[in-house]
Amino acid sequence: MIRINLLGRPRPRAARRAVPLEATIQLVFLLSALAGAGIILFLHYWSLGRDVQSINRNVAIQQREKDRLATLKQQVEAFEVQKQVLQQRIEVIETLRRNQAGPVQLLDSLGATVNRTELLWLTQIKQTGNQLTVDGMAGSNHAVANFITNLKRSGYFQNVEIKESKQDERRPSVTAFIFSVTCEFVPPRPVGAAPAKG
Repeated sequence: MIRINLLGRPRPRAARRAVPLEATIQLVFLLSALAGAGIILFLHYWSLGRDVQSINRNVAIQQREKDRLATLKQQVEAFEVQKQVLQQRIEVIETLRRNQAGPVQLLDSLGATVNRTELLWLTQIKQTGNQLTVDGMAGSNHAVANFITNLKRSGYFQNVEIKESKQDERRPSVTAFIFSVTCEFVPPRPVGAAPAKG
């Protein structure tokens, strides 16, 4: 739209109001403070974002480590079970070996004692644990006494006691004595074994 001045008077200019200097300074400070606060908040937000990313990376690393350790724990538990099974097998084998050696040592010790005694024969041996009952025949009571002495001297037999010794009446033409002896067999300790506490 076009305006025409018909009166010929100059058009009055709009009066400008002067902005006070104090308000301008306050406005500048306000805008500066808002800009500074915005920058600080942005930097804080950016820093928190980086921290969150770092924490997430650490959580992922720790989760992988946890999974790895869980796998190792399962392997260790499997090895422990396997170790216990093997230990039980070793104990069974050692027990069998000890039990196998015990009767051999008993018969060797008893045989050596009988061989050192003249006119003596064994007819029966009963074993209950380490307790033995030995029955036999001898040409004299002196042979039975020698047998008991040899058992004590061998070091493998303790608490040797004679239960009975009598002449065999079934064969009156032959002088023979039937005897029964009880004792406790003490097997020798394996090399390097600690002495038994008594």
